[in-house]
Amino acid sequence: MSNPSTNSQKAWIVGINAVAAAVEHDAEHVREVLIEASAKNPRLTEIEENARRKEIDVRRVATNALDGVAGGLRHQGVVARYAAAKTYNEDDLPELIEAAAGKALLLVLDGVQDPHNLGACLRSAAAAGVTAVIIPKDKAVQVNATVRKTSAGAADSIPVVRVTNLARAMRDIQQLGVWIYGLAGEATGSLYKLDLRGNVALALGGEADGLRRLTREHCDELVMIPMPGIASSSPGVESLNVSVATGVVLFEAVRQRQ
Repeated sequence: MSNPSTNSQKAWIVGINAVAAAVEHDAEHVREVLIEASAKNPRLTEIEENARRKEIDVRRVATNALDGVAGGLRHQGVVARYAAAKTYNEDDLPELIEAAAGKALLLVLDGVQDPHNLGACLRSAAAAGVTAVIIPKDKAVQVNATVRKTSAGAADSIPVVRVTNLARAMRDIQQLGVWIYGLAGEATGSLYKLDLRGNVALALGGEADGLRRLTREHCDELVMIPMPGIASSSPGVESLNVSVATGVVLFEAVRQRQ
């Protein structure tokens, strides 16, 4: 496995929830916190006190300074400079899976384009205790400031594995004993009929077209989330948002594993 500390990249985390989570759970990678000088929000005071306790540099700055750093995002009066030390690629997957001791839970996201959706997926993944999230390097949104903010810190607390060839990465994890289930609306098998207690990967597609053909072909089985209300009460609604579907499938796995 590559040494994560050698693959560092600097980024700005934006917004109260994202900065609070980074300071609380990953303080060693927070380089400084910038807080709006005139802000009176008690949440910002709490972040400042927590950061100072953990010996993180804190500066009170003008609003326009935060606006410039945030790059158009709503910063809510606080940003943090963050050294995102842990980056992963396909070479790290064998060790991550082995460390899970037969209970690896992987999330494969094929072509998610919306950073808010990716951030929400990562937040669900962190809450579910996933082993790793696998995303393609091309034709998909990457972890950026918007993703970090939406994920409330989850983007930097779980392994996000960026792979050059998603189909090949799926084949590789199958050879490591991982069974891959793909979510597809036209599938006939139900999510709730699966055994999700062993080494399992759950693959979901992007917002527009779902799983791509090659991704489907590399799944061991395609299943769907039963949605009995669609035909009767919601004509025209064909599928759940990818972030909602991610939460459903991951927490079905959590339920079974408990």
